[in-house]
Amino acid sequence: MQLVGRIPTYNHVVVMLFVALEGYQSIREVLVGLLANAHKLGHLGLNYIVRRSTLSEANGRRSSKLFGDIYMEVYHRNKAFLADSRLSDADMKRLYIMDSTTVTLFKDILKGVGRNPLQGKKKGGIKAHTIIKASEHVPCLIRYSAAVRHDHTFLKEVHALPKGSIITFDKGYVDYAQYEAFSRGGICYVTRLKDNAVYQPGMEYDLPRDAPSTVLKDEEVVLYYDENKKQAHRTRRIAYWDDENQRLFEFISNNFELSAEKIALIYKQRWQIELLFKQLKQNFPLRYFLGDNENAIEIQIWAAMLANLLISLVKSKVKRAWAFSNMVSLIRNQLMSYVNIYRFLEDPEGCWRTITARDEIRYQHSLFT
Repeated sequence: MQLVGRIPTYNHVVVMLFVALEGYQSIREVLVGLLANAHKLGHLGLNYIVRRSTLSEANGRRSSKLFGDIYMEVYHRNKAFLADSRLSDADMKRLYIMDSTTVTLFKDILKGVGRNPLQGKKKGGIKAHTIIKASEHVPCLIRYSAAVRHDHTFLKEVHALPKGSIITFDKGYVDYAQYEAFSRGGICYVTRLKDNAVYQPGMEYDLPRDAPSTVLKDEEVVLYYDENKKQAHRTRRIAYWDDENQRLFEFISNNFELSAEKIALIYKQRWQIELLFKQLKQNFPLRYFLGDNENAIEIQIWAAMLANLLISLVKSKVKRAWAFSNMVSLIRNQLMSYVNIYRFLEDPEGCWRTITARDEIRYQHSLFT
C-alpha cells in the first residue's frame, strides 16, 4: 500500500470515491461530509478522518496513473458481468467505439482549444480520449491530454485491440498512415471521409438487388499520405443517404466483406459513446476540482470514471430495471446506510420493511428504540 504524505493509497481512493458519489465541490465539503459520518467510516476501512492539507498534498503528489491502474484492474476483473447478453450480432460483439470529450477548467492549467476570445481569458481544458466496447458501455481505454491536442494523435495508442476487431470513430481522427497500420494488423475501421479529402477512385462495386435505396454508391478508392503523398492506402468508400436527418454521409472502411448497409449501421453505433459522455457529465459533474494542478484534476476524473464503472457493475447484476440516473441518485442518498445494496435495489420497499421488522423485535422490550 503506497503512502504519499500521510494517507495510504486505499484511504485516498475511498475518499475520492466518496467525493465522486456525493458530488462534493470543495475539500471543506469533503471533510464536513466525513465528520458527519465519522461513526460509520469503519466499514469503509477508514480509521481516521484525513486532514485538509493531507488530502490536498496527496492529490498533488500521488500519481494519477495509479488511479488509472486501479480502474483498469477493476474493469478487467469484472468485464464479464458488463457484456450485454441481448447483443446477438457477432460483428457488434467485436466492435469498439472511440471518441473524446473535453472537461472545461476555470483556470488555464491546460491549454484550451480554439482561438483566444476578444474579451476575457480563455479557459483551460482537459480532453479524455476514450474507447468503449459496444457490448459493455463503459470505457476500456482512457488517455488524458490538453484540450488543444488533436484527436488523431491518439490513434497511434490504439494498438492493443485483438486481431479481427472493428473500431469506429468520427472524421476528426484522420491519419491515413494509421489506417494502413490497422489493415496490416487485421483490425477493421469504419469512419467518415473528410469533406476536403483527395482520393483516387477505383473499382465500383455493383449494389445487390436487396440493398436499400439509401446506399447510393460502393467503390474502392486510394488515399495517399506522407509528405510527398507517395504512400497509398486502399480503402472502401460508401455513399449513404440518411432519410431521418436528410443528409448524405460518405463512409470509408478497410472491410470489403460486410455489406454497405452494415458499415453504415456500425458507424451509427458510435452514438453509444456520446450517451456515455452525457451519462458521466450528468451524474458526476466535474465543474469544481479539489486541486489546481493537472495531476489532481486527473485523479478526480479517474474517481468519477471508477464510480461510474462500479455503479454500472451493480446495475448489471440487478434484475430489476433501473435508469442509471435513478440508481445513482438512490445510491447517493443511501450511501452511508447499512443495507444490502443488491437486495435493496431489487425490492426497496420490502428491504426496508424487513429492516423495520427486525428492529421492532430487537427493541420490543426497550423503552427507547
